[in-house]
Amino acid sequence: MLAGGGAVLPFALVPLVRRRGSGRAARRAPWWLALPGAAACLGLVAAGPVAAWAFPAPVFPAPSGPYAVGTRVLQWTDPDRPETFTADPDDRRTLVVQLWYPARESPAGTPGAPYLGRTGAEARTVAGALAAGAGLPGFLFDDAARARGRAVAGAPVADGAERFPVVLFSPGSGGARTQNTAWAQELASHGYLVAALDHPYDSAAVVLDDGRTVRSATSSTGDRDADEELAADWTAVRAADLGFVLTRLEGLDHDGADPLAGRLDTGRVAAAGHSMGGAAALQAARRDARIGAVIDLDGFPHGPAAPELHQPVLALVQETTPDTDPRYPPRLAAALAADTAPTYRLTVPGAAHLSFTDAPLYLPPVPSLVGSLGRTGAPRLVAAATLAFLDATLRPAPGGDPAGPLSAYGALTVHRPGTG
Repeated sequence: MLAGGGAVLPFALVPLVRRRGSGRAARRAPWWLALPGAAACLGLVAAGPVAAWAFPAPVFPAPSGPYAVGTRVLQWTDPDRPETFTADPDDRRTLVVQLWYPARESPAGTPGAPYLGRTGAEARTVAGALAAGAGLPGFLFDDAARARGRAVAGAPVADGAERFPVVLFSPGSGGARTQNTAWAQELASHGYLVAALDHPYDSAAVVLDDGRTVRSATSSTGDRDADEELAADWTAVRAADLGFVLTRLEGLDHDGADPLAGRLDTGRVAAAGHSMGGAAALQAARRDARIGAVIDLDGFPHGPAAPELHQPVLALVQETTPDTDPRYPPRLAAALAADTAPTYRLTVPGAAHLSFTDAPLYLPPVPSLVGSLGRTGAPRLVAAATLAFLDATLRPAPGGDPAGPLSAYGALTVHRPGTG
């Protein structure tokens, strides 16, 4: 924006410059003709630093674990599930999944993988869709489209024989598989494999291997009851997506030709998600006993409350305000209280709904939008709390109580079955 204003400014000021005629007296154009163009360009110049401050290029925190991080993107089609968002009876549900995994250290200077897509074109498409979903002009996300994470694309898997617990991740409605990249990289650096999904027709934009772009087709009606029914339906589709991806990961672990073969511990699995993705993680755990733990990042529970949950759950939430949907606190409390395993509700002071994503890294630091924990404070806190929970529930000697570590990050409410 700043460069654009500077480039156009000379042209806007041309009417103010003395013009030379061939053998004629020099003339000056009326000064007021330059005002509109000059004002517009000066506005651009002045707005440049503001835009750079409000929408900076995201700089991802360096992962703190002992492993370097690799990433790769896969596309899988479920032959047994029709695509319910289209009328084509032969269309089958196709998912794009990004993996972050423990990797060998790459040579110094190796660039990280692009943030929002495998290619520049994909990143620009996703950035534009995210901007449009937020009602913002696309150029404000240009830096995000050019950003790179800390993981290296296609990096060799870490040496050794350790098997990595699996964390499935579902983004928020209208989000993207990469929206929690900082979180995923941190988990992978501590020995987890994170598999984040794009949900076609629900995610902002999904670029398929054949070049097609599938854009979001979900929207609210404004009618609370109708929207709740729609949200329950979409959540059910997402929950099925999570179960299908877990099945494909089990197959990948047994595929001798795959670099991750023999390294995935699909007997230790957590389902996680943000917003509607958190609701999907809860529903996936209700219907799939392979999921051993759940992480709900400020997600409103949608869909049936039965059967009851049997997995430990960590719910990270923002503080309740007058703007909070009054149905949310009791709905979440009821879901957690009905669990037959311990549940942990962690209320994070200074958090907003988008604090549980990468948004603080590149959106304006407005507390109501991204919270007041700072550019990197929120991603670090969310990852640290998640690791405390996962290490206690999925590591080889489960049974450790995460309540102590979790209490350091906010107001913790613990429900233990049988204690009232």
